[in-house]
Amino acid sequence: MQSLTFLTLSKNGESRAELRDALVGSGRAHLLADCASPEQMLADVARLRPSAAIITVGPDNSEKEFTLIKKLVAASPDIAIITAAHDPAPALILSSMRSGAREFLQLPINSDEFHSVLDRIAELCAAGKTTLHKSGRVIAVFSGKGGTGASFFGTNLAAAMDVPTLLVDLDLQAGDAASFLGLDTKYSIADFAHNRARLDDSLMASLVTPHSSNLAVLAAPLEAHEAEDIKPKDVSEILHLLRQRYERIVLDLPHTFDPVTVAALDLADDILLVLTLDIPGIRSTRRALKIFDRLDYPRRKIHVVVNRWSKGIDVELKKVETHLGEQLIGFVPNDYHKVMNSINLGEPLVQSDPASKVTIEIKRIAALVSGNGHPPTAHPRKRLLGMFGRQTTSSPVDLSKMLEDMA
Repeated sequence: MQSLTFLTLSKNGESRAELRDALVGSGRAHLLADCASPEQMLADVARLRPSAAIITVGPDNSEKEFTLIKKLVAASPDIAIITAAHDPAPALILSSMRSGAREFLQLPINSDEFHSVLDRIAELCAAGKTTLHKSGRVIAVFSGKGGTGASFFGTNLAAAMDVPTLLVDLDLQAGDAASFLGLDTKYSIADFAHNRARLDDSLMASLVTPHSSNLAVLAAPLEAHEAEDIKPKDVSEILHLLRQRYERIVLDLPHTFDPVTVAALDLADDILLVLTLDIPGIRSTRRALKIFDRLDYPRRKIHVVVNRWSKGIDVELKKVETHLGEQLIGFVPNDYHKVMNSINLGEPLVQSDPASKVTIEIKRIAALVSGNGHPPTAHPRKRLLGMFGRQTTSSPVDLSKMLEDMA
């Protein structure tokens, strides 16, 4: 019999106890958390991904609960919402259904009715496994060398997603993605690997660290020696499980082609290859693209993004693209002050400064790789010159010629 996981929310202590006892006593349901507020439930739904949530409502002062239900349905349509009340007034049931609840449960709980509700929720969950969340999208963020700001970009890309997203830090030796979000983590991907044989929904949920209603983090090992315990097979199996729980999984990868990194790249639906427009950056990116070719990755899953674009860089982008053999699909402008403040404060820039040019471009790229956006319609150089309001009279640097001369 399928095990179901639940969250509950009730203002009334007796109702909370009754719901807890009914779930525990059913023999087929597991209570993940008894939430203290609508805000906590939003965060816990994103972090714990339960089968269902039970929310008590009443004839008066339930607007917050109905607003919460609407938000939950929009953010997590695969999670069944059940409202519960002592008064089964038609108007209350109608308001619940209009908000998005799938079931209405009368209090005090009737055992037969409760088990019928559980049966219907189990059917919905079984159907959901083959429809909603059949396979989340894995987006790998990679750079051929350090110092390109790839971790900042990947962290903010994950924070920019408008669907439940997990950021996975696969820089096993030196990963620090959680600090970009201001998080202290208790568990890591090492705990996933150590418990791989007994992973279930509740255990997986307990090993990730929530950041917001749509974002959670699976941290890199907390101790460097734990990285040695994680094998390519572990990463493959973990990503397979995570695909079933999250609509987007963003991977923050190291700058090497070690076996674990290659296993993650193999499973990625999209690879965002981050570079800065300098000779070492372009050279390392060209090397990475050649390795991707040897790994038989289709070029359609690779997207090259320029980070720290500055109006002081005069380059012929067309020649850079020719040298790489790949179009540049994104140009994240350089804003040292805002980016450093964001990192030091542990606040994603896409959330703390939604109007910044860095945020706007990262959100455009997030929409593009999610299938909801469009590439720039103008030639990249023209678009960027227009963005910064500057026309240069100097001749642009032909970096591809310089690279050929240095080869």
